Amino acid sequence: MLLNYQYRVYFHTNQKLELNSWLRVCRHWYNKQLGDRFDWYEHNRNSINVCPLVCSLPQLRDRPDFYSQKKQLPIIKEDLLKVGYSGELLDYKRVPSQTLQDVSKRVANAFSGFLKGDCNGTCSGKPRFKSAARYRTLRIEGQAISVERIEKDWLFLSISKLDGWIKVRLHRPLPDGFILKNALLTKSADGWYITICLEDPSVPIFTADDVVPTWDNTVGLDAVLHEDDYLATSQNTKLPALKSFRKSEKRLAKVSKRKASKKKGSRARLRNAKREAREHQRIARSRRDHAFKTAHQLVKTGKKVFIHEDLNLKALSKRNKAKLDVDGKYLPNGQSAKSGLNKSWADAAFGQFFTILEYIAAKAGARTIAVNPAYTSQLLAYRDEFIFTNCDIRSYWDEKESLLVDRDVNASINIKRVGLGLFPTIKRRRGNPVVTNSTTNSTLKEVLKTLRACQKPTPTCTQAV
Repeated sequence: MLLNYQYRVYFHTNQKLELNSWLRVCRHWYNKQLGDRFDWYEHNRNSINVCPLVCSLPQLRDRPDFYSQKKQLPIIKEDLLKVGYSGELLDYKRVPSQTLQDVSKRVANAFSGFLKGDCNGTCSGKPRFKSAARYRTLRIEGQAISVERIEKDWLFLSISKLDGWIKVRLHRPLPDGFILKNALLTKSADGWYITICLEDPSVPIFTADDVVPTWDNTVGLDAVLHEDDYLATSQNTKLPALKSFRKSEKRLAKVSKRKASKKKGSRARLRNAKREAREHQRIARSRRDHAFKTAHQLVKTGKKVFIHEDLNLKALSKRNKAKLDVDGKYLPNGQSAKSGLNKSWADAAFGQFFTILEYIAAKAGARTIAVNPAYTSQLLAYRDEFIFTNCDIRSYWDEKESLLVDRDVNASINIKRVGLGLFPTIKRRRGNPVVTNSTTNSTLKEVLKTLRACQKPTPTCTQAV
């Protein structure tokens, strides 16, 4: 199984200067290929209201692709390349050839996502030219890397065309008998990091189809985003939220304000820009660390299938539609409150968490399933009745069952039922949802058992209608 291990790298001064020049060459090669593709679209295509028989077109050329652009590298390497706007001389021969070929692959992938889209048909935005802040990673293939020595806490590597050994701090040991595939060198705000992609023969290749979901080996996950709760599980438990951006928001705003007051290009502005980058780095690291710890906590429960919501995060963080009166003046539309909710969605980073959960689960021989969460937060899990029709209803006291039902735990159980194909069919009639085909009786005992597992002796709320 392919695994990724990220470590801190300690380069000496000459190695840092060499790697910075590599980044400069790769960034120029990326922008050059991107501009060539844009130039082809501009000169070889015309608008639909223009007749090509009347207007004059330049001499047509073949459409640039991955292979045609990669073939330009031997010609460029023959001599130094002069950058037009700065007069800088770039030596492409100093960079490993496979690293430059990977740059061509990145351009091809960017255009493929823009024109064709991914496997779901979702197209990405128009590719942008990279600045120094947006191009910070170099890919080194495995045959260009050799392991020189492994000590207790250090790993010494040598990279082709880079003088000397590089020191890697092993904060966790590498698996025995690993096969090094490739490595990514990334320049961050606090230094350089290496992400080693290796093949561990001791971890078997995971196949999701081998795991069959059942009621006992499955757990449902509901994204809560309410107060200090992060996730609710179908095992009647709730996991806490971190809110890393909320905790650092004032400190980040103070540093950003100080940076904005400095003159552009000055040392003071550059110094404050580094401080701002470190603040963003701390927020991102704490959020990622929380996601990994939460994923490990879920996997340690021993469940084999994790069913979560297939959230449309882009739509959830949209701005509210503007409201106008008869005179054309803007009316209050609740955007002030929605902006805070959008910030909370971004701070929670559920998309990143579900990706990490899928990776951690696969290493443990488990799988994840994303389902449509429609009506899962409204319908009572053990009775076909719409109870939680308002977001203010956080719990429900059932007099008949003498049961206090939490809204989020109830939603996680419904998500579990959706993943197992046991959720009822709901259709809208005259604007109201109606249950047309129900299988609730088949899961009644299991749901009631789960909800009664952690009941308090005395209810603290009244019946919600």
